[in-house]
Amino acid sequence: MNHSAKSLAIAALIVVSVAFRSVAENHLHFIDVFIGSATVGHTTPAAAYPFGMVQPGPQTGNFNWKYTCGYTFTDNSILGFTQDKLSGTGCSDLNDLLMMPFCGPDARAPYSSSFSKDTEVAHPGYYGVTLRQNRVKVDMTCSQRVALHRYQFLDDNPGVYIDYQTGQSFTEGSLRSRIKEYEIMQINDSTILGYENIQMWVTRRLYFAIRFSSPIVSADTLPQITGIAPRIVYRFGLSKGQTLLTKVSLSSVSELSALANIDHEMPHWNFDAVLSQNRATWARLLGAITVEGSDEQKANFYTSLYHLFFQPNNICDADGRFRGPTDKVDFSAGKCYYSTLSLWDTFRAAQPLLSILNPDVVSGIVNTMLTHCEAMGFLPIWTVWGQENYCMIGNHAVPVIVDACLRNLPGIDHERAFREIKKTLTTSHRGSNWEAYDKYGYFPFDIITTESVSKTLECGYDDYCAALLAHKLGKTDDEKFFLSRSRYFRNLFDPESGLMRGKDSSGNWRTPFSSLALSHSEKTGGDYTEGNAWQYSWHVLQDIPGLIRLMGGNSKFTARLDSLFFLNAASAETGTLSDVTGLIGQYAHGNEPSHHVIYLFAMAGKPRRTAELIREVFDRFYHPRPDGLCGNDDCGQMSAWYIFSAMGFYPVNPAAGEYVLGAPQIPKVTITLPNGKRFTVIAKNLSETCKYVKKATLNGKKIKNGTITYSDIMAGGTLEFTMCE
Repeated sequence: MNHSAKSLAIAALIVVSVAFRSVAENHLHFIDVFIGSATVGHTTPAAAYPFGMVQPGPQTGNFNWKYTCGYTFTDNSILGFTQDKLSGTGCSDLNDLLMMPFCGPDARAPYSSSFSKDTEVAHPGYYGVTLRQNRVKVDMTCSQRVALHRYQFLDDNPGVYIDYQTGQSFTEGSLRSRIKEYEIMQINDSTILGYENIQMWVTRRLYFAIRFSSPIVSADTLPQITGIAPRIVYRFGLSKGQTLLTKVSLSSVSELSALANIDHEMPHWNFDAVLSQNRATWARLLGAITVEGSDEQKANFYTSLYHLFFQPNNICDADGRFRGPTDKVDFSAGKCYYSTLSLWDTFRAAQPLLSILNPDVVSGIVNTMLTHCEAMGFLPIWTVWGQENYCMIGNHAVPVIVDACLRNLPGIDHERAFREIKKTLTTSHRGSNWEAYDKYGYFPFDIITTESVSKTLECGYDDYCAALLAHKLGKTDDEKFFLSRSRYFRNLFDPESGLMRGKDSSGNWRTPFSSLALSHSEKTGGDYTEGNAWQYSWHVLQDIPGLIRLMGGNSKFTARLDSLFFLNAASAETGTLSDVTGLIGQYAHGNEPSHHVIYLFAMAGKPRRTAELIREVFDRFYHPRPDGLCGNDDCGQMSAWYIFSAMGFYPVNPAAGEYVLGAPQIPKVTITLPNGKRFTVIAKNLSETCKYVKKATLNGKKIKNGTITYSDIMAGGTLEFTMCE
């Protein structure tokens, strides 16, 4: 290439690069981080870095199910600002190290402050608010491992209050007991190091470093109110109009590791530079997808993507070290060890979507889970800060790992993966009694006294996934064993009720049997997990054709399935559960076991009914406002359902690499894939009335079996739907 041609090529690349940055940055403007932060969504507006360790932001409440992330949009006062968050979960933890800037005397402890909603601003990587009583303008951003606070003091006598005891807790009693031991050291005039042994949803070690931009001139410990860790007021000799910046880093390894994270990621005090780098990272991630549609559709879509990338969280320090589930410090050459693994939720759609958009992240997640298994003896179930909490049922690391292996995602040892899967699914551990499972061909409710039906169905899917990987690796005996177990669901199908029903160890059906009564192991017991027989009887992800045959064929199956959406029952008959929300009849879109169900109509020959119900869910349950979600976002799963369904397809069987066509809800979506190819989805004639699919083509060829594959997507091309009334 001659000099002139080379110059033109470089100029063209610069134009493309600038254009991409412009488009990607524009995507960020559509994100509303307050979506889902009121009522049941449980999302947080905290500043965040994609898959990052810290999320600095407000805590507005505690001791209540609505405060699992520490924030509810309708509140008008703030308790303080904490450094890490769960987003969209149904259980509480994190919200560590509450810090609150203020102006005035110490007598106002604990320093909560009201604020005007007009001053509260949040977007990817940023949170800001002006505290009315405390007279402070607060701004927050972060890098991957370091939170950065900026306090502009609007009055005299400024200080910072830190409560080392507090955190998101189930009850006031659990708050008092959450810190088992602690150590706090001021190592120079501007730096504090500390350690806490915390017991809440999990037991974990938290190490931290706090560095201020101005010297500490006094540190006054306040009278103890609750627990053992102190509350301290720090003063800095500042006055009205001056600004204080604060860096906070966390580590699972040591105080010095937390301090090293600051030195590695944030050696300067340039708030705007940190925010700019954070936004650039979000822009690169979100810029891979371009959506054409209304502003409301873009807000829902891009915010859903934002929620997807909020977690899992990489808890590795900058040097690659992390503390594993057995309290031993380990090292990751790739400097990634992921936690906040809400696998019962995310294996369904969030993880398959990441396999398309971020396969390298999925590889890191899979290797994390294999390392966890080698330490614990079984794959993770639900982890926080690298520690197991045993929440929910099944072993749904299995489908995530199998999906990654079958898609040949990079950096995964398939033999190692199968070894850990087989160990997990054959060696009993907490929540998994394989001896009973294999002896009876189901979990008998008189032996497994809670959630026996749901556990049988969920474990059957894990078995199916294990069989898929065994087949790929040529392990014939293992394939036969796990495939046989994957059919155990047949043993709990009751022909009389036409539903999945509990059975005891003598083979007797659960009697009396209420098909509508909601179950929850922690609250009501029963044979189902956060649901009832009507909601769980469709949970045979691995063999929908087999389920259709059990129910008498397509016609009887779809008639019964349709009943699900018309069955209305009084709470006296069903009971109530906070997790079972977003109801259309007994279909519960606010909870994950229902997420594939709408697509079963298409699989049984009634795609128009699938299209009708998808539109109804979009119209009723996804809105770009704080109360816009009908259930917990659950670490991106509710959002992933939206993204897949907006594009017109969904992974009913998540590990199979196959997507069932539904009905797109957005005119055009273009994905720039990690391999550089583009996959475009077009919905021609889409409108309020044209919501049905007349024809679907892939690269100009008509799709006859109602599905596309992972390979189809990753090869690039165009999926085109022609919509009709």
